[in-house]
Amino acid sequence: MMKKSRPAPALLKSSTLLKDIEQSARQAILSSAENRHIPAKCNITTGGDEATHLFLVQGGRAHYYHLTKQGESVLLAWLVPGDVIGLVAMLKARSTYMASADATSDCELLVWKHSVLRTLVSRHPLLAENGLQIALGYLRSYVGRHVGLVTKTAEERLAETLLRLVDRSSEVVPDGIDIRATNDELAGLADISPFTASRVLSNWERAGVLSKKRGRLLLKSPESLIVG
Repeated sequence: MMKKSRPAPALLKSSTLLKDIEQSARQAILSSAENRHIPAKCNITTGGDEATHLFLVQGGRAHYYHLTKQGESVLLAWLVPGDVIGLVAMLKARSTYMASADATSDCELLVWKHSVLRTLVSRHPLLAENGLQIALGYLRSYVGRHVGLVTKTAEERLAETLLRLVDRSSEVVPDGIDIRATNDELAGLADISPFTASRVLSNWERAGVLSKKRGRLLLKSPESLIVG
């Protein structure tokens, strides 16, 4: 069930979607959204379906992925509060979602339907510009991953993945930095096999760089992962 959302001050600071938009305009944009609660392991969008809504993650985490014809899931991004899903819903012409998104934990989402978005974009052009900036950021990330496949080792790609997660989704604890991620998730984001991810992580654990637990790891020495 959907209900009207309340503006979240912390979210205003973290989301590129609302960057540099004046406070009165931000309030108008937020007040036109609805709040949707998605339980863990439930679908948010499905690739190929009509893009009817734009989603802004307020709380929780989600996987953004492509499902191959063989039924294999290719992880494209790990979404955290401030990230958006379904930018294509901003376009005037109706289109389809480019990939799928599933909640990996209970998620709170701000949701705008297509007709509302079109009105907001016409009134607040910076909203569309911010959407383009987000899309370009995703493209930049995918270009970097593609180049990394050609020029970097599996260990280097996994190290860069962990460092990105330190910035985006981690918690500082007395013994280091706690990252909640499985071997499969890390492998997907680093474009390596789960076997290779497990081998590299085990090597780092023996070297004292990190310690592993089920579904999470404790990064003790992030500076050891910096390459170059």
